[in-house]
Amino acid sequence: MGSCWSSPSNEYNHSGNAKTSTSGNTGFSATSSSGGNGKFSEVASASTDGADLNGEILETPNLKVFSFSDLKSATKNFKTDNLLGEGGFGKVFKGWVDEKTLAPSKMGSGMVVAIKKLNPESMQGFDEWQSEVNFLGRLSHPNLVKLLGYCWEEKELLLVYEFIPKGSLENHLFRRNPAIEPLSWDRRLKIAIGAARGLSFLHNSEKKIIYRDFKASNILLDWHYNAKIADFGLAKLGPSAGESHVTTRIIGTYGYAAPEYVATGHLYVKSDVYGFGVVLLELLTGLRALDTKRPSGQQSLVEWTKPMLSQRGKLKNIIDARIEGQYSFKAVLQTAQLTLKCLATEPRHRPSMTEVLETLDRLN
Repeated sequence: MGSCWSSPSNEYNHSGNAKTSTSGNTGFSATSSSGGNGKFSEVASASTDGADLNGEILETPNLKVFSFSDLKSATKNFKTDNLLGEGGFGKVFKGWVDEKTLAPSKMGSGMVVAIKKLNPESMQGFDEWQSEVNFLGRLSHPNLVKLLGYCWEEKELLLVYEFIPKGSLENHLFRRNPAIEPLSWDRRLKIAIGAARGLSFLHNSEKKIIYRDFKASNILLDWHYNAKIADFGLAKLGPSAGESHVTTRIIGTYGYAAPEYVATGHLYVKSDVYGFGVVLLELLTGLRALDTKRPSGQQSLVEWTKPMLSQRGKLKNIIDARIEGQYSFKAVLQTAQLTLKCLATEPRHRPSMTEVLETLDRLN
């Protein structure tokens, strides 16, 4: 089985990351999704089982269909000054639309949006664009980025999202901009709880949704540091009744993907839990999941630090020094224990996202 991977993106992540995909589709359906996802309408009658009642799954996408000329106008002809970032999908631009009608408005007036424009030469292209529409277009939850609409005119494929002002967790956690204040322990915990709520909502729908690409660059932060999961280009419907997993070609991001998925292509709901564990580890240590600049033996954060998570003495040595004095060691120890459970080699030994959320809530 082939393996398609990306490295963590360096950019504002409404742009997506450099994931490789092949597009064999020639048509678009508002009621079915590509790449073996099956009919998304099966999940319309979602039940969150008490995990989070603030979300809903719509029977059909409630999205505005934008014209290409509208989006050119909203971005001032995709002006370079309005460029927010760039990834494998293409470029992302800041735009302005009327808050009620979503018609293009003057720069600086109305509502700010983020407009993702497909690079015609992108290898991931249509499949992931369609997956975004079919999944995110029907999902409504405070901890998921809101997709407002899309454009498909000839070769032009675009997506229009709510604008998330503080960008990605990756940018804040790894301080790409020296002007960015280091995240406090309380904010890190708040972000983890918000992201856990979003994943729990997906996993507890009647037809479980596997996000498949959970990582720091796909978690965006609003003004109040509320976490919003973005980029549903790799999302899959979960296994059918009586089955434990779905089998799919391997695609994702080094350092975050669960071992069973990397080895076999078997994708479990709890494969997402492993990715969540990696992000928890990044929040604890302030270090990237994968960094080839670190010494040999330390480049994979999980392989390097996993043995230390259960050892009090060694745990203190890997906690991010920037949050020193901001937490009780008991809280950090409990977070480390939860991280270790999420990173269990066998999917059945990992907690559910509902259990993860309950544990994090007790720490708050």
